[in-house]
Amino acid sequence: MKTIYKKLLILLLLLPFSVLAQNTVGGTVLDKVSGQPIPGVNVNVQGAATGVSTDFDGKYQLSNVKSGDRIVFSFIGYKSTIVTYVAQSSLNVSLEEDANQLQEVVIQVGYGTVKKKDATGAVTVLTAEDFNKGPVTSADQMIQGKVAGLQIINGGGSPGEGATIRIRSGSSLSANNDPLYVIDGVPVAAGGVEGSRNPLTTINQNNIESISVLKDASATAIYGSRASNGVIIITTKKGKAGDLQVNYNGNFQVSEITNKVDALSSTQFRDFVTANGNAAQIALMGAADTDWQEEIYRTAIGTDHNVALSGGSDNVVYRASVGYANLNGILKRDNMERTTLSAGVTGNFFDKHLKIELNNNTSLINSNYSNRGAIGSAIRFDPTQSVRNADGTFFQWYTSPTEINQLAGRNPLSQIEQQNSFGTAYRSIGNIQTEYKMHFLPELKAVANFGYDQLTGRSFGNTEAAFLNGLSGSGFNNTYERTQSRFNKLMDLFLNYNKKVESINTVFDLTGGYSYQDFRETFNSSNFNFQSNNTTVDPNFPSRINLQSFFARTNISIADKYLLTLSYRRDGTSRFTESNRWANFPAVALAWKLNEENFLKDVASISTLKLRGGWGITGQQDIGISYPSIPLYLASNTAAQYQFGSDFYTTYRPQPYNSNLKWEQTTTVNAGLDFGFVNNRINGSVDVYRRTTEDLLLYTQNPSFFGFSNFDNYNVGTIENEGIEIAAEAIPVRTDDFEWRIGGNVTFQDSKITKLTTTQPNTPGINIGGYEGATGNTIQNHQVGYAPSSFYVYEQAYGADGKALDGVYIDRNQDGLITQQDKYRFHKPAADVFYGFNTSVTYKNFDMGMNWRGSWGNFNYNNVDSSKGSFNNILIRNTDLSNGVENLLETGFKSNDTKRFESDYYIQDASFVRLDNVSVGYTFNQKDNASSLVKLTLAAQNVWVITKYEGLDPEISGGIDGNLYPRPITFTLGLNVNF
Repeated sequence: MKTIYKKLLILLLLLPFSVLAQNTVGGTVLDKVSGQPIPGVNVNVQGAATGVSTDFDGKYQLSNVKSGDRIVFSFIGYKSTIVTYVAQSSLNVSLEEDANQLQEVVIQVGYGTVKKKDATGAVTVLTAEDFNKGPVTSADQMIQGKVAGLQIINGGGSPGEGATIRIRSGSSLSANNDPLYVIDGVPVAAGGVEGSRNPLTTINQNNIESISVLKDASATAIYGSRASNGVIIITTKKGKAGDLQVNYNGNFQVSEITNKVDALSSTQFRDFVTANGNAAQIALMGAADTDWQEEIYRTAIGTDHNVALSGGSDNVVYRASVGYANLNGILKRDNMERTTLSAGVTGNFFDKHLKIELNNNTSLINSNYSNRGAIGSAIRFDPTQSVRNADGTFFQWYTSPTEINQLAGRNPLSQIEQQNSFGTAYRSIGNIQTEYKMHFLPELKAVANFGYDQLTGRSFGNTEAAFLNGLSGSGFNNTYERTQSRFNKLMDLFLNYNKKVESINTVFDLTGGYSYQDFRETFNSSNFNFQSNNTTVDPNFPSRINLQSFFARTNISIADKYLLTLSYRRDGTSRFTESNRWANFPAVALAWKLNEENFLKDVASISTLKLRGGWGITGQQDIGISYPSIPLYLASNTAAQYQFGSDFYTTYRPQPYNSNLKWEQTTTVNAGLDFGFVNNRINGSVDVYRRTTEDLLLYTQNPSFFGFSNFDNYNVGTIENEGIEIAAEAIPVRTDDFEWRIGGNVTFQDSKITKLTTTQPNTPGINIGGYEGATGNTIQNHQVGYAPSSFYVYEQAYGADGKALDGVYIDRNQDGLITQQDKYRFHKPAADVFYGFNTSVTYKNFDMGMNWRGSWGNFNYNNVDSSKGSFNNILIRNTDLSNGVENLLETGFKSNDTKRFESDYYIQDASFVRLDNVSVGYTFNQKDNASSLVKLTLAAQNVWVITKYEGLDPEISGGIDGNLYPRPITFTLGLNVNF
């Protein structure tokens, strides 16, 4: 008995040492189904601050483990597994896929959805994790720089500013080049409306769940007539089953101007006028030192708030939100107020055989438009003059003691203070979609979607009499009002049959249906002159367009390896005559999942490897007017009324028409490769495409014998676009506490006109691109063999010192004269290459990210320098003075003829690299409720840009730079609260 007690005593004494013993355990982590090793699995002791990750062979080794520790194995896409350590020498674990996490990214496509891994077309989908952070107010700003082949150029720095959005550079010359926008299943109008500059600002950015960009014809052809320029599908957030969830998103913004045009300072101006002006002009100078650009700009403050409620049961879920933004622009008096409401309800009935979904997004925008003419006036106005006279009135140039000189420039501050312009815009987008899964055949469902897009806009304003008439004016001299309304209706009816045939291991997904769209628009304008007590009203021009479509699509997946997509759409438009009304748009695409083949299935490092190829045709008929093919008589506007005595009478005049107009058709061929390695920690895609657009629609000059109008619409030729798109992202480091992500995309593109029928045989190509300084003249040209909108200019001559010679140009055809025949095509606005790069780091509760964008090979026409870069721009008359830009001190240009404006001297390289966004955030988690959080974010937008371009900003839509509203740097403090 004593021996037993002694043994028990020794055991008790040794027990603490065995408990405290530290061990090392290792093993392999495998996929439970395939048995393949899983690299990158996080392995750590529960509650410990550090851990390890499995290597490429799924192996790990974890130190400092003691008996009783709970070891956690976790990886994205798999259910976490916890194993208690009891001194095992090795510990192998199999992880099971988590169906909830592995819900493949679902891409919204025409009349249905497809998993990203099963997509056969060129499609990119972005979610909240991918969106740009910071002072974002519209959908286009959320994805700028994030998608290969998608280029977004903002129109300026004003709140709610519109943007030029192009997928694969656009496919037309003068027809609509905007992509089709589809919001919750409703195709919406891309154009603006009176009172709103950017239609995408009407959708609150906080309500957007995902944005899908469809680029090639195999993905877009199902949309047919409206998809020749690609499709952007916006899906708003929906409710989820569970308790009520409340989300608040808000931010406070401060914006500052970062760059100004290099106008002459008061000292430079005085020296110039003294050296080059006559006595009368010298006597006009004042004693002030005024920086007019400083006078018109300000520090701008803005706020943006959004509150959302969501929740529901297993059968009915809901989400509703309200938002309010009040954003000031850096140009004084510039302001936008936006109120948004959204609501969505989804219900499932009859054992989930019937699904009903209702969505609505409504917005009201009130704008105070500051006079943008002040931007150019601030560059041009005499810097030696004071803002106001001694009596408090604005300084102006006068022809008499009380009458303003109507030929002279205007005081920029008076343009802002004495001219008022306001706008209101209402938009409502909604739909109700019912989906019934047949009880007798569950694989078959019927879908009916009824939607609408309503826009109502009003712009109105007035001009103070003192602005027009100087000291002799008082009160308001005139007012104007313009109203516009659009109402678009949609009806989609289709059947979908989805069935897996087990005997041949093949899934069939068949869709067929009918679509009807109706577009109605009205426009009115009026002007009232107080002095003459005269009201002029332009006639109302209502318009209506109908589109009807029959469509079908087949998706076939064989053994989850071989994918086939076939689609066909037949579209009819009311824009064309009966003989040209209908067109057919077929498409076919194939894909091969190489990673599912036996020869690659065992390669653990390859997660995705898919080859894609597609061909398809899409159409275009959106040329801006509703009745281009039929003869019409329209009432004249106020500029063409007939006066009889003191009364004005409206006349009616015939409109130009072309009964031979037909569909513009775009054929696209696309080949692509999707790849993913190490459980898709490295993934991306490569696409190569060629797009040919035939029967180009162009609004161009009529033949000289045509009597109705100078311009009309014609089918004129062919354009070819080709390019390469590369996108990739990676997670180089991922641990429990730290993660680093990088991503980028680059697009190489080239466009060329291959056929062009000109209506003016004596003109080389078709001239376009008006500019400031020479009314009626152009700086760009469409011509066979060149890129669209190439600059068409005179070749500047230079002296031995490298300086441009005033009024001297190269006689390229050597006929001894400098004429239009000496002009040549010199560069183009479109970039050869554009790209984006982003990186983000997360450490515990901190996160940081930055986004870069850039382009190479794009050129701008610097119209600011050309219109304000001559001696004659300053010393015009003996009654007033105008300022110029510093460039004229370098060139010494004195000539002011058309050739100087159209010199290649002003065509400048606008390649750039821009740090678009930097953000830093911290998340305060509430451990008792995983869905609750508080997050603070500090962000800066438009941080800096590197460029050789001499103008204000290198990003100019269309390539003609004339007094751009400056893009400010904006600092934002944001707060996000969930509970």
